[in-house]
Amino acid sequence: MSNLNFLASAAAALMFLTSGALAAVSPDEAARLKTDLTPLGAEKAGNGAGTIPAWAGGITQAPAGYQPGQHRIDPFAEDKPLYTITKANLELYKANLSPGVIALLNAYPNSFNIPVYPSRRSASAPQWVYDNTFRNASSAHLVEGGNGFVDAFGGIPFPIPKSGLEALWNHVARYRGTYFVRNSSEAAVQRDGSFTPVTTQYNMLFKYYQQGGSFAGLNNTLFYYQTVVRSPARLVGTASLVRETLDQVKEPRQAWSYNPGQRRVRRAPLFAYDTPGTTTDGLRTIDDTDMFNGAPDRFDWTLVGKRELYIPYNNYRISSPELKYKDLIKPGHIDPQYTRFELHRVWVVEGKLKTGSRHVYSKRTLYLDEDSWSAAMVDLYDGRGELWRVSMAYLTNTYELPSTGSALDVFHDLQSRRYMVQWLDNEQPGITDYSQPAPSDDYFSPASLRARGVR
Repeated sequence: MSNLNFLASAAAALMFLTSGALAAVSPDEAARLKTDLTPLGAEKAGNGAGTIPAWAGGITQAPAGYQPGQHRIDPFAEDKPLYTITKANLELYKANLSPGVIALLNAYPNSFNIPVYPSRRSASAPQWVYDNTFRNASSAHLVEGGNGFVDAFGGIPFPIPKSGLEALWNHVARYRGTYFVRNSSEAAVQRDGSFTPVTTQYNMLFKYYQQGGSFAGLNNTLFYYQTVVRSPARLVGTASLVRETLDQVKEPRQAWSYNPGQRRVRRAPLFAYDTPGTTTDGLRTIDDTDMFNGAPDRFDWTLVGKRELYIPYNNYRISSPELKYKDLIKPGHIDPQYTRFELHRVWVVEGKLKTGSRHVYSKRTLYLDEDSWSAAMVDLYDGRGELWRVSMAYLTNTYELPSTGSALDVFHDLQSRRYMVQWLDNEQPGITDYSQPAPSDDYFSPASLRARGVR
């Protein structure tokens, strides 16, 4: 090592020891994003067995005939399953299955299965996101304690992660568009398969991805998130608002709620961590949403490494308007005949509850798709250390952006044999609308929340 490189390494180590922040990667390492790594940091090459192909850019345009706002056309509709994993042949495929998927196969041996399709590395993003990600690699770093990051904008902050926290923030800050309006339903499904859909309008503005902006201009805001319940009648008008911060040490998440019965907007200081979601029947915590969100400070996070796993991928059929909710929702789990799993490389990130911290989960293991940084699956453990819940995001390419999003999020409770389904839109006239101009920040103010929550 040259004296110059030694001094640079020593300076980086000193920065880590004195500030608690992880330094950005060197320019030489960042250059890998233009050679052997994809622009978001995945391995560009396929695997040695040929069962995972090389990344060739992903989906770069929508299929012929697609109109924005419609339910998406499946670009891989002609693909057929290679094989189906069941309880009976589990041992043959166990090496590429997560503990959560194995638990579901064991819990529902006669009905749950994993249809495995050819692996399609369809993930992609706009060139400007790739360009920003390249710049972030050499500038972004975690704040003290890792409860936020600074000096990044408009791209993955840590495309070449060195820690579990960096990988986790890549998931939280991944590209999902700049502004969208989404109308969808969620359902808490009982043991017998019965459910009552709750339909909600979601408005989300990612300040971090507003083109023309900068880190300095964010005012510590990652995104704004607003929800208003549209049905059933007893919940109509219930609304919530979140301002998510980048540096949650400097400024924790801000949240407000509106109750139409009281006609008052209130601060929601407990809208975080393991507080149960408002309409989830206790099946999902606030920080379960989007597989994981919010402050990571109650857990110690480890970057375990990479695995090749069967994960939900390219699940276009699951959102087909030809299906009704009752076609998908069955006792114990959604109907597997409409799902699609593929073999992909994932980053495994493990969070263990810190000594002295409180949370209903003692451990959570996230499986992050290497091509998009989306968490495809999460295993969640109770206070006894036993696997309790399994979360699954049925990923697709949102090709009108392009980006990688979830067609459906499903949250399984292995102990109660119930589950929660979020983002049901089969019976909606359209899907997520990305075409509307982004509103001003005032649209996401507590003062405006009451007006949108009125019945």
